[in-house]
Amino acid sequence: MKPETAVVHLGRDPAKHLGAVNTPVYRASTIVFPTLDDLEASAEGRHPGIGYGLHGLPTVTDLQAAVASLEGGARGFAVPSGLAATTLPLLALLKAGDRVLITDSVYFPTRRFATNHLVRNGIEVAFYDPLAGAAIESQMTPNTRVVFTESPGSLSFDVQDIPAIAEVAHRHGALVVMDNSWATPLGFRAFDHGVDVSVHAGTKYLGGHSDVLLGVIVCNEAAADPMHRLWTDMGVAVSTDDAFLGLRGLRTLAARLDRHQASATKVATWLAGRPEVHEVLYPALPGARGHELWKRDFRRASGLFTIVLEPSCTRAGLAAMLDRMRLFRMGWSWGGFESLIIPTDPNRARAVSRFEAGGPCLRVHVGLEDPDDLMADLDEGFERLGSAR
Repeated sequence: MKPETAVVHLGRDPAKHLGAVNTPVYRASTIVFPTLDDLEASAEGRHPGIGYGLHGLPTVTDLQAAVASLEGGARGFAVPSGLAATTLPLLALLKAGDRVLITDSVYFPTRRFATNHLVRNGIEVAFYDPLAGAAIESQMTPNTRVVFTESPGSLSFDVQDIPAIAEVAHRHGALVVMDNSWATPLGFRAFDHGVDVSVHAGTKYLGGHSDVLLGVIVCNEAAADPMHRLWTDMGVAVSTDDAFLGLRGLRTLAARLDRHQASATKVATWLAGRPEVHEVLYPALPGARGHELWKRDFRRASGLFTIVLEPSCTRAGLAAMLDRMRLFRMGWSWGGFESLIIPTDPNRARAVSRFEAGGPCLRVHVGLEDPDDLMADLDEGFERLGSAR
């Protein structure tokens, strides 16, 4: 099946659920067994069914299986948030004395977790230039066990050469973890490019409706056992209600991404021609930074990008522009049906590489509204921006 077909059908089996098209929400904690043999088999992990509601309810396991299959991984693990999805693999795969290399353009809460908590537990944390590619070889050490990637990078949308990084990491005995929330499994099949663990903020495009907090971790065989051990021992199960919303979002993921990308491309192209805009950071846009790597490795894009404004833009001008937007709203998330816009700083926490922006930046999420209406809203905003200078 093509991915657009698979995303509609994976993770559901009506024959198992009285003919229900969608896997129902199973609310259960205690599972009872008819015989002592069955009870003991459950305690030893030999029972063919589930032993307790924490990790085996069908709504959760169907979501895990669907996302893992879409991306080509061996096993999936659902967790309560996207941040949990980025941090738990680091705990599962690293121990005191190990070293992790993290892209300098990483999502800030992931960076904060690494510097606050991995370091406290005796794990060495180092950052690398997201554009290093195979040159990451110079930073590999005998105790480097994980290379953490995120492509495109948070805020600056640097496209990483994942196959080159994976080749170097594997040659040195390290595993590659990738935050693949921006592209989703439909846009970037991480395991086809050498990734060992792919993590997703299911809150974003997988859920798609801004009404669920959810994360999904997908592992290959090399990483699945330690990830399963930690996931089980920490008790970080997602609720079946949230898993149901994740499965619901999957059914329309391909259609929504088609619309997000088409509208984002139209809006980004229009923005690139505006006198107020210095640069558009959208890898799917021809001529944008990282476009050639994106075209080589990615199957599609999403609706999230950053625009760099001209240096003369002031905070008063930004307030005049943003405070009165009609369709674009200010909010920290993205990936839902609605359009969002916020000021952002790609250099907020970079440690080893500086992103040369040239002016103030706005992160834009293009939702499912008509792009002509969105451009009209932005046009009015730019008029207010100009008047406030």
